[in-house]
Amino acid sequence: MESIDIDRIIEMAWEDRTPFEAIKKQFGVSEEEVIKLMREELKPTSFQLWRKRVSGRKTKHQKKYNTESDRFKCNLQRAITSNKISKR
Repeated sequence: MESIDIDRIIEMAWEDRTPFEAIKKQFGVSEEEVIKLMREELKPTSFQLWRKRVSGRKTKHQKKYNTESDRFKCNLQRAITSNKISKR
């Protein structure tokens, strides 16, 4: 596995809304392998913080998390087109 892939897996593992299934689909790395990778690559205290953060978190497992339920977009949010904020 390349260094850039390892860095991206670690980044995705830290993200709250990125489920382990997305990491598996993109890199072919299971949840257990992600945990092993994090244990090897992170400092012990960082690994402990990460495990505490993701343990029991339903957003890290697609089956436990309904992505449709908590998405919210304000009616006043401006649309962004061609890198310019469109005016009302």
